[in-house]
Amino acid sequence: MLKNMRNTGIMAHIDAGKTTTTERILFYTGKSHKIGEVDDGEAIMDWMEQEQERGITIQSAATTTYWQREFNGKREKFQINIIDTPGHVDFTAEVERSLRVLDGAIAIFDAVRAVEPQTETVWRQAERYKVPVIGYVNKMDRLGADFFSVIENIRTKLNTNPVAVQIPIGREAAFEGVIDLILMKELRWTGGEGEQIETLEISAERAALAAEWREKLIDALSETSDAITELYLNGKEIPAALIRSELRAAVCERRLFPLLTGASRRNMGVQPLIDAIVDYLPAPDEVPPAQAFHLKKEETIPVPCDESGSPLGLVFKIQNDREAGSLCYIRMYSGKFAQGSACFNVGKKKRERINRILRPHSNKFEPMEALCAGDIGVFIGLKLAQTGDTIGMEGLPVALEKMRFPEPVISVSIEPSTLSERDKLKETLDILSREDPTFTTRESEETGQIIISGMGELHLDVLVTRIKNEYKVEANVGNPQVTYRESIESNAEHSGSFSRVIAGKENSAALVLRLEPQERGCGNKYVCAVRPGKAPPEILEAVRRGVEGAFAGGIALGYPCIDILATLCEIQYNELNGTEFAFEACASLTFDEAAKKARPVLLEPIMAVDLNSPKEFVGDVLSLVTQRGGQVQSMESKTGYDEVKALAPMEKMFGFMTSLRSVSQGRASFSMLFSHFEKKG
Repeated sequence: MLKNMRNTGIMAHIDAGKTTTTERILFYTGKSHKIGEVDDGEAIMDWMEQEQERGITIQSAATTTYWQREFNGKREKFQINIIDTPGHVDFTAEVERSLRVLDGAIAIFDAVRAVEPQTETVWRQAERYKVPVIGYVNKMDRLGADFFSVIENIRTKLNTNPVAVQIPIGREAAFEGVIDLILMKELRWTGGEGEQIETLEISAERAALAAEWREKLIDALSETSDAITELYLNGKEIPAALIRSELRAAVCERRLFPLLTGASRRNMGVQPLIDAIVDYLPAPDEVPPAQAFHLKKEETIPVPCDESGSPLGLVFKIQNDREAGSLCYIRMYSGKFAQGSACFNVGKKKRERINRILRPHSNKFEPMEALCAGDIGVFIGLKLAQTGDTIGMEGLPVALEKMRFPEPVISVSIEPSTLSERDKLKETLDILSREDPTFTTRESEETGQIIISGMGELHLDVLVTRIKNEYKVEANVGNPQVTYRESIESNAEHSGSFSRVIAGKENSAALVLRLEPQERGCGNKYVCAVRPGKAPPEILEAVRRGVEGAFAGGIALGYPCIDILATLCEIQYNELNGTEFAFEACASLTFDEAAKKARPVLLEPIMAVDLNSPKEFVGDVLSLVTQRGGQVQSMESKTGYDEVKALAPMEKMFGFMTSLRSVSQGRASFSMLFSHFEKKG
């Protein structure tokens, strides 16, 4: 039943405890019989060799588990589909594609560090897809943990309305359990692995604090619920079931952000978090219908989550398996697909057959007969599918909204150690680029080298290690290179013509193109300003292709152009010798000439750098940033450390981690995220 299903993601900054918490969820729900620890390399959800060696999540991993919970007065069984996502900024595409298909998410916070840089990134991604979120403040047993400070930090930095539904009993080494503000009981965990929960009355010394935070919870709810406001004003007891149902409504509308707390590593606080997934996050049919674009009607239509509707699903992840080939992770939005049935790739306009359907559990799979609306599964047999493709039926040509991924900003050259391995290397790179939309490959026309591009040094390091260890391709890697862009600084207009005799037939074209610089971040734009009827539609389309091809070809150095407005001002078409080929070539050549007149500039990527440093090293860290051309934007003092935000050119940031560790005795950390392109100094 759809009402008993939850599609949930776990998102946070690196090292906040996402995978540790997920491992406990799987253990307490009976999906696994042993708690896998990240530090031991035994976490079920971190199955890749690279993840186990590095102790970080690299790929999002999906699983399904079941949980018994009393809901609306009855005890029912709930299916929870969970996607554990990476926390490192280099793998932000994994978070992006997971949040695109989820109905709800859990944001995990470190009780010491509160809102960290990647927390803000994933929060913005959740906002973009309007995903309802609940929060979990982890690591309450760590030195410096402060639950109440985290609440204020969330309110300030994420611009949301956090509301505590639990408060901790003690903190740091004295953390003992939590007070449930809905039941007004103390919860303490016993048993070797925290599998038993002891429910006690609130002790006298904590009664006042519990009453104060219960009052804040009711006050926040009364702003969104008339039923609770009425009971509160009349001085009547507010039932726990009503609080939960009204809080659920507020979460689904993204008006409130409930916070729970615990210490997952010490097996404290996880079972109430599983209850909260059921209680507060929406079922697939409770979120607004997905929006799809009807290709024939050229209009956006809603797609209700209904098993009896026409089948429609979205490919949100591709994973290569040596034996099975491409594993296509699908979120079904409508109807159902059965094993062995035919389907239609809407974007590619190709029919394919679904050989097998599987339910994923990390890197293990269980067979399924069919995948129905609202559910997540894996299709085997789709040879053409790519991330973002819509899978449906030929009679209903509708495409679901695609995902948006950031542009790669760092490149290295890679060469096979022997010529005989060149084909094997290219095949491996094709597989990896299908799996990862932020990983691109190209062959340099000047040098013949293969250039691979990604989101950061760690991203490329992981991929190169996979090429060598997983795919057994011996390759040599060159030094990292920055991916620059080109643009213009002034307006320019050029009148261009083209004439060639090919196979005895003359091909000629003439046109006038005007180029204007746009604001940074606006992107490229082509506008046709000639009056209708001046040239056939196919000729105008050829001009558009020529200009857009020239955008990608660069101006002086061959880097892609950005933020340029190109306008077709005039066109001279002769039906005797005017051909599509001639006009496409003419448009490209005219663009090049106009761009050379318009003061072309080289743009370099500027990175937003977030650093955390112990107070005693912060001076050396700031000096290191400024030596590399960085500009410090802000500095915030926190318990035991300082948080520094800066902007720095990517070119100067290679090898920064080694220098940072050197000046801070290995105690400072940093993350980088692409910010914008800026004129190279």
